[in-house]
Amino acid sequence: MRRLRNLKVVATLGPASDDYDMIRNLFEAGADVFRLNMSHGAHEEIARRHAIIRQIEQDTGRPIAILADLQGPKLRCGVFADGAAELEDGQDFRLDLDPAPGEGHRVQLPHPEIFAALEPGTTLLVNDGKIRLRVRACGPDFADCEVVVGGTISNRKGVNVPDVVLPLAALSDKDRRDLAFVLELGVDWIALSFVQRPEDVTEARAIIGERAAILSKIEKPAAVKCFDEILAVSDGIMVARGDLGVEIPVQNVPPIQKRLVHACRMAAKPVIVATQMLESMIESPMPTRAEVSDVATAIYEGADAVMLSAESAAGQYPIEAVTTMNNVAVEVESDPTYRTIIESSRQASRTTVADGIVAAAREIAETTDIKAICCFTESGTTALKTARERPRVPILALTPYAATARRLCLSWGINCFFNDKVERFKMAVVSAARAARAGGYGDGEDRIIVIAGLPFNIPGSTNILRVAPCEERLIFNVEPE
Repeated sequence: MRRLRNLKVVATLGPASDDYDMIRNLFEAGADVFRLNMSHGAHEEIARRHAIIRQIEQDTGRPIAILADLQGPKLRCGVFADGAAELEDGQDFRLDLDPAPGEGHRVQLPHPEIFAALEPGTTLLVNDGKIRLRVRACGPDFADCEVVVGGTISNRKGVNVPDVVLPLAALSDKDRRDLAFVLELGVDWIALSFVQRPEDVTEARAIIGERAAILSKIEKPAAVKCFDEILAVSDGIMVARGDLGVEIPVQNVPPIQKRLVHACRMAAKPVIVATQMLESMIESPMPTRAEVSDVATAIYEGADAVMLSAESAAGQYPIEAVTTMNNVAVEVESDPTYRTIIESSRQASRTTVADGIVAAAREIAETTDIKAICCFTESGTTALKTARERPRVPILALTPYAATARRLCLSWGINCFFNDKVERFKMAVVSAARAARAGGYGDGEDRIIVIAGLPFNIPGSTNILRVAPCEERLIFNVEPE
């Protein structure tokens, strides 16, 4: 089941994609990673979907990554006596800790930590930014605001505070319970919501350890400001444009997206572009032209993956949405302009022997008739460095560890194969040739590049490159031990 593109597709599971047949169809249509949204669904539902994915993985013989997306702390106002109130531009409105039902001039905001961080002039956004308030005066239990942009405010609408770093941990009590649950299940990636600073990631790392990789969601202005520090302690990044677009001017989102994608590529860490990519396909079998252009833009920028949310979780056309993502990627990647953009944005980052080896592999592959670059990898680092080069030929990652193979499913161009441990380089070359033939990447006298580290089975020891034929008989005739 060879993919004809390098981009990876992340599909969120939900009520519309909840049984074996549908999830199998999504995988065959092009989904490489399945997202379990911990904001929705009981633990029993999450466990059932997880088991189905692992069954499909076993049935197809292909590694599949599972991403558990934690909800993060949710800031919401209280309830209203009449269920809602209408706010007029310029009027006064108070937020406080009083649990009494709200009315036209006040409502509860049950988050004392917000009041502790507010200052006069701070902006508050309600209901995805549809209502905008400016703080005039505040104290430990209240904020008197002016309504800058009015509208209808109703029960438990979300509140965003874009101007300040809130004294809130990225992991709520619910997140900690969910995290313990999904780590026990054995997911491959944890998406961490509400990241504001690198300490949020290191706090999660102390709990997760090596049991899963951490994907930091960039959805707060504070996270954009210290992005380099967050990237350094994360295994991957999600550009969560929905919440980010609420808290910053929408025109700022595209350049931020471009900058973050480029930084992730330079760091050899996968990056997902997410939110509202094919939003209309929740109810329509066809996307808008603007949505297709949005997906294409992320691909031209060099993103590792694009993500479907409600489109595949609750929409009427989940398979069509995945198929659309796949088709757009195939078309864009066949465009000569795509290669020009990708190669012109390549920057040398060669400070280790492994960096030099993967750069040499890409150069050889692009100047001779090479069918694939095959990487033997323990931790996945060699494959990630190879993907950073964005070679023109497929990347095959061979590893004895299921966890490594599954995590690499999120990264650009990497095709993952389970492989027994090898002790001799000749057998590594043979294993690579077998994988290339089995995957349809080459045959007979077709040549592949094999990258490995000697001695074997030591992470980070990549130090050897060999050009070899796909035919085993030829390998044994000409390859040294």
